[in-house]
Amino acid sequence: MYKKVISGAVYGITGRMITVEADISCGFPSLTMVGYLASEVREARERVMTAVRNSGFQIPAKRIVVNLSPADIRKQGTAFDLPIAAAVMAAMGNIRSRYMSETMIVGELGLQGNVMPVRGILPLALLAKESGLTRMIVPEMNAAEAGLVSGLAVTGVGSLAEAAAVLNDRNMAVKMMQEKETAAYMTDCVRKSKESPDFSELFGQEVLKRGIEIAAAGGHHLLMVGPPGVGKSLAARCIPSVLPQMSFEECLEVTKIHSVAGQMSGDGLMTKRPFRAPHHSASVQALIGGGRIPMPGEISLAHRGVLFLDELPEFGRRTLETLRQPLEEGEVMISRVYGNYIFPARMMLVAAMNPCPCGFYPDRNRCFCTSRQVEEYIGHISRPILDRFDMTIEAAPVSYEKLTFSKQGLSSAQMRPRIEAARSVQAARFGNSMQLNSEMNKRQIETYCRLDADGSSYMKEIYNSGMVSTRGYYKILKVARTAADIDGSEKITGEHIYEAAGFRSIDQKYWGR
Repeated sequence: MYKKVISGAVYGITGRMITVEADISCGFPSLTMVGYLASEVREARERVMTAVRNSGFQIPAKRIVVNLSPADIRKQGTAFDLPIAAAVMAAMGNIRSRYMSETMIVGELGLQGNVMPVRGILPLALLAKESGLTRMIVPEMNAAEAGLVSGLAVTGVGSLAEAAAVLNDRNMAVKMMQEKETAAYMTDCVRKSKESPDFSELFGQEVLKRGIEIAAAGGHHLLMVGPPGVGKSLAARCIPSVLPQMSFEECLEVTKIHSVAGQMSGDGLMTKRPFRAPHHSASVQALIGGGRIPMPGEISLAHRGVLFLDELPEFGRRTLETLRQPLEEGEVMISRVYGNYIFPARMMLVAAMNPCPCGFYPDRNRCFCTSRQVEEYIGHISRPILDRFDMTIEAAPVSYEKLTFSKQGLSSAQMRPRIEAARSVQAARFGNSMQLNSEMNKRQIETYCRLDADGSSYMKEIYNSGMVSTRGYYKILKVARTAADIDGSEKITGEHIYEAAGFRSIDQKYWGR
């Protein structure tokens, strides 16, 4: 008897429909599996046979052939265990479901027949909805995540026997996420999320706060340079407290990436913008992504959030250089023999560094590094990488008077409304709530970055001085556009250009020697 079951596989962060076919015929008792299978899928043969027996079902002494199609796509991962078992049991006659053709089945099996969670459930649930399927059977621990897709009847099962009962329409437990429930669900997730430090805890760095405000409003990449202990790391960790709440579309986008990486906490939906801070010993694969089965790296896990690289010169030179293309294109493509995997990487890069090995250059009263040591340390950050930063800000030492001043500085609550207002302006400008000023192309820059007479004159002076490259010229215009948005100005004035150029002035101070 022949039966087929619908399942799916994740490639990059997108799903691909996979059909699992099972045929039982007379012949030497065996279970043969075909369809361009990776080793973990071939091993499913033993897991499935043992799980079926331990779930109380009798396997006939016949020839069983299982095919995963299309056969030209490599199948990998453990999510095919449950659909293979369901297809075999349907061919055996233990499952008689009239819903099989409209149900996607995904899950890993233990030897006792228990169903265990798998990665990438959300991309598969979205695939099921887009493909016109109405039902989905997933592991119990993945049910909340799959239930985020409205209009899809999701059933979480804990065992193979339970899955068989659901397919036979007994004890059908359907979880559906209705549109009206989505807002309440997001509010509950936001309420449970961990709070970030507040900018009111950062004393005496008002220029740095202003720079961070502009960077956060426009999604600009930011480099902070200064001696140790002045608040660079604290400032970076405060940034999530001023970022606007993600839209539901952004939440789904971020959740898909973390689901594929197997980093979901179990809440089902990620509503807080990611903040990733990898150690400087991170490898190229950890930062960019990769592996035998390509997985997203830190740059993709920070998508729609912040990637913080502390002690930037301590990162490997090759590791930093691999950031160049993703920072420009907003995505990472990882090529393998059996396909290309694309992971999104539109995040705000924030980096912090000392100006020399001891950290106190150019204060020669405290810095005893030689000129060669300073040059070598600064030289870890190449010009092409430095050019990828829209803004470079010097974090100066804080005076005793400012440190002990009783009046609080600018807080996150004061900064957030201005950032949200600037992002609303950008959403109206581009007709896309997810595009920011930092992502403007040349045509958009020419359209939306019109300068007044003072701004044009000052911009010409800066460019002709040779202080900035062509890329730097466009980055100054983008930052100035964001500064104007925060100030509620439709035109970019000379003050905005002056401020944007000032946030690149330390390039010459440290790298222009």
